[in-house]
Amino acid sequence: MLSKMTKSIIKKISLSFVIAASICGTGIYISLQPGNGKGGLEMPAIPQYTSETTDSEDLASSEKAETETTEDVALTYKAYRVKKGDMIGVIAEQNNVTQDTLISVNNIRATRLIQVGQYLKIPSMPGILYTVKKDGETPITIAEKYGVDPVKCAFANNLEDKESLKSGSTLFIPDAEMDWVTRQEINGDLFYIPLRARYRLTSYFGWRSSPFTSRRQFHGGIDMACPTGTPIYAALAGKVTSVGYSNVYGNYVIITHHSGYKTLYGHMSRIIATRGQYVTTNSMIGRVGSTGASTGPHLHFTVYKNGKMVNPLNLLG
Repeated sequence: MLSKMTKSIIKKISLSFVIAASICGTGIYISLQPGNGKGGLEMPAIPQYTSETTDSEDLASSEKAETETTEDVALTYKAYRVKKGDMIGVIAEQNNVTQDTLISVNNIRATRLIQVGQYLKIPSMPGILYTVKKDGETPITIAEKYGVDPVKCAFANNLEDKESLKSGSTLFIPDAEMDWVTRQEINGDLFYIPLRARYRLTSYFGWRSSPFTSRRQFHGGIDMACPTGTPIYAALAGKVTSVGYSNVYGNYVIITHHSGYKTLYGHMSRIIATRGQYVTTNSMIGRVGSTGASTGPHLHFTVYKNGKMVNPLNLLG
C-alpha cells in the first residue's frame, strides 16, 4: 500500500508524463518519461500475445539479433595489396575467408604467380563466384548445388530467393567451395612429380633452340635428366591408354586421368605398365632411358588438358 504522502505527491505530477511506480523491498522507485515519446520494434500487424510472450528485454534482444543477422549477410568488398612473402592461404586466413574465395573473386589461374604490388578484392564473407549456366536458375537452385543457405545467397546478391536468373549472370555464393580438382590445378598441386630420385631440369615447356638442329621450336613438356634405370611413377591416378614406341619419344606411356587430363612419359629404357591397367601415384610405369630423339638419359613429361598441352610446372606439387 502506498502512503498518503506518496499518493499526494503523485497527484501533483503533470499529466504530460507517464508514471511507472514499483516497490522493491522497503523503497519506492518512480520513473518519469515524456508522454510524447515514440520508438520500439515496429511490426506489420498487432502481435498475438500468449503465455509465452517475451518481455521487453527479450524483444530488444530479438531486434538486435535481427539487425546483426542482416549485417552478417551484407556483401561488401575491400582492396588488399600483395606484399613480399604473401601467400594466398595466409591472406585468406587473415581476412576470415577461404583460399577458394580469393581465387574465385580475383579470377586467379595460378596462385604461385601472384605478384608483389598486385591488388586483390577481398569480400566480407567466404564464398565463390558462380556464373548462371541456363535461364531460369534461381538463388534457391544454385544454393542447393553447393549445399549452402538459399536465403543468405539471395540476400548477398540483393535478389529474391525464387527470382529467375538469366544465363551468363554472375552471383556470389556465400560459404560455397570450389571442386577439389580446380583448387588443386590453381594451387599447382594436382600432379605428383613422376620421379622420386634427384633429377635436373634440362628443358622447360615453351620455345627453345632444338638440341638437334639449333632451330627455334616449341617444346611441349619438360625434360628431367637422371641416370638410366631410374623408376618412373604415374603423376596422377588413371588408366593406361597407350604404350608403344615412336621416333620422337622412344618407348612411351600415356595415362588418361579425370577432368580431361592425360600425361605422356617418354624416352623410357623399359616400359612396365600395360595398356588398360589402372595405376595410382605409387605405380611404377617404367624406367628412365634415352630412346627415340634424345641426347642422353632423361624423362620427357607432357601434360594435356582436353587435348591441349599445358605447362607441367604449373601443376606439379
